[in-house]
Amino acid sequence: MIKNFYIKNMVCDRCIKVLREELQNCGIEVLHIELGEIQLSMLNPEDETNLHSILEKNGFSLIESPEKQLVEQIKIELIKLLDDLPLELNQNLSIYLEDVLHTEYSKISKLFSTTEGVTIEKYFIKLKIEKVKELIQNQEYNFTEISQLLNYSNVNYLSRQFASETGMSLTFYKSNNANNRNPLDRIM
Repeated sequence: MIKNFYIKNMVCDRCIKVLREELQNCGIEVLHIELGEIQLSMLNPEDETNLHSILEKNGFSLIESPEKQLVEQIKIELIKLLDDLPLELNQNLSIYLEDVLHTEYSKISKLFSTTEGVTIEKYFIKLKIEKVKELIQNQEYNFTEISQLLNYSNVNYLSRQFASETGMSLTFYKSNNANNRNPLDRIM
């Protein structure tokens, strides 16, 4: 029998790689793995203990409630949006999330705000700012190109939002090699 496990704090491909390898090293067969979810054959009690231990050791945890699973899925969908640049969101974020999660946005929004203490929009801004920091540090793009990659209307808007979120200008961040990025699983 197959069982799906929903995992908190899986935010990148390295998370998937680490969990797959650690589970396989313990003899647990991974049938499918993606951000936030692992599909395994039914586990015996020892394997279940090993799963919990592996998750805890690597900064992950099981998500039991359907509400928290949905909140984690919202985060994952937003993170995935920023993985493939340029950001091409041709509709409102609310409509995008309704489409991918097959749930009314009013329900998603209320649940997210209640659970996380911040709106989905504010969380997405925080994710975008972390992506801006990453792009600045990689030194591949100038500020205008970064604003275009992240679908900002202009570089001034990006600059104001960056300063509002970080307390520093883009130029200051770049010139001081600030490197104060936040891990995506600890944005809030």
